[in-house]
Amino acid sequence: MMRCIAAISFTLLSGIAYAQTPGQTSGPSISAAALPTFEAADVHPSAHGANLYMSGGVLRGGRYDIRNATMVDLVQTAYTMDADKVLGGPSWLELDRFDIVAKAPPTATQDTVKLMLQALLADRFKLVVHTDSKPLPVLALSLGKGKPKLKEASGSGAPGCQGQPQTPQPGVIPKPVVVCRNVTMEAFLPMLRNIAGGNKPVVDQTGIKGSWDFEITWTPQQLLGLAGADGVSVFDAVDRQLGLKLEEQKAPMPVIYVDSVNQKPAPNPPGVSTSLPPPAPSEFEVADIKPSKPDQQTIGRLQPGGRLDLQSYPLKGLITLAWNINSDDLLADTPKWMDSAKFDVIAKASTSTNGPSDAPQIDIDDLRVMLQALLKDRFKMKVHMEDRPVPAYVLTAVKPKLQKADPSRRTGCKEGPGDDGKDPRIANPILSRLLTCHNMNIAQLSEQLQYLANGYVHTPVLDSTGLTDAYDFTLSFSAIGVLQNGLPGQQAGAGGTNASDPNGGISLPDAVSKQLGLKMELQKRAMPVLVIDHVEEKPTDN
Repeated sequence: MMRCIAAISFTLLSGIAYAQTPGQTSGPSISAAALPTFEAADVHPSAHGANLYMSGGVLRGGRYDIRNATMVDLVQTAYTMDADKVLGGPSWLELDRFDIVAKAPPTATQDTVKLMLQALLADRFKLVVHTDSKPLPVLALSLGKGKPKLKEASGSGAPGCQGQPQTPQPGVIPKPVVVCRNVTMEAFLPMLRNIAGGNKPVVDQTGIKGSWDFEITWTPQQLLGLAGADGVSVFDAVDRQLGLKLEEQKAPMPVIYVDSVNQKPAPNPPGVSTSLPPPAPSEFEVADIKPSKPDQQTIGRLQPGGRLDLQSYPLKGLITLAWNINSDDLLADTPKWMDSAKFDVIAKASTSTNGPSDAPQIDIDDLRVMLQALLKDRFKMKVHMEDRPVPAYVLTAVKPKLQKADPSRRTGCKEGPGDDGKDPRIANPILSRLLTCHNMNIAQLSEQLQYLANGYVHTPVLDSTGLTDAYDFTLSFSAIGVLQNGLPGQQAGAGGTNASDPNGGISLPDAVSKQLGLKMELQKRAMPVLVIDHVEEKPTDN
């Protein structure tokens, strides 16, 4: 059940992650001299051990928050540039993380805030950047051999692409279905990038103008190996269902180079905290909770205007979403009925934002706090955090197979092949995950594995290798959902790793052992756990 809820939670987040933003004009250099500025700003390093994903970036009531952002995240946000197109800079650019709280003028919009962020980075970090163009791997969408299989749109109805609900069937590998109505090729590109895995930008070479109706169904990359002959790759789906062609190429793309930047921001001005706007309200403006209808499918949506729509969610799933819990081990003293009691939740936050109506107005951290308050109020919940022993991974050195790093490379891990372009996923789709890491020591890897491989790792990994050097390496393994042996440790020996999987898959612990020469095993360690002290089975009336 936890994996199901995690997948739905990801769907909630992905609606924010793929929101479109205006393009950035390229030029030889970028100056912050004439840019608008925030009225006040607090800039400081993020707390150690914070979530390794950036959150925030939303203007609400004159307050602009960014949390847990690397310098790459900040440049990406300020200049509307994909992270993989932010090049150059020192090794810490993808590692060190910062929080920013700023006050924007009443007339500021989401677009002008980006200019203010450019000015802030130049002032507080002495950031200097320039734009350029560089050939980069892309997915090129072009015309196929025949006529495109697209229906000209009638022009009625709101344009957009929507995923269709699917009923799981035992023994059947699911194929997502996306229906697009009144959509241009340009508007389809972000959705197609998402469908293709999100690792490479998609460029339109079709020359097709106007708006169109169509649908596409495919087998996700990580499930192709299990689907066998019934699998439909995104490349085949585009060919057979749309009459178009999708292929990997290299194409000149706009990039931004970091010429210089300070690792430590300049100190905050005295008294800056008193001049910042207060945080946005931590409660929903209106909310409705009711028991779900029998056999209703679980669906979750977060709309840009701040409306939350959850259907047929188990109360346990609502709690894990609200407190960002990704493992049953991190939730304690839950009544058995919490897995089966399902509810529909419709809630609306007070946005108080500026800018276009389709801009993201509620970030996921605000949403979680509001949902926590709602559940505590309506279900009379009482909870507390407590350190309890739970299964957690420990890394030790056996026979390390690690190559010393090039110290000039930026520290970090990315999904996809390294400089040699070798991609084992092509020959063996069961190996659906490929991490390429540069200039990374084992302590840094241990800290980030929770986020790089969250299906396997739910808590921070303890580094007991004694290795202190930085290394360059790749990890090729199978996504957690394709292993027939189940979750790590379920059908394993005392070390908590999977035996050889019958479908040819390789678990993350096995990959760490075989490819890096390290041992990754589960041990009981004290971790913060959310303890349910009291909860009512039925919510109070709306």
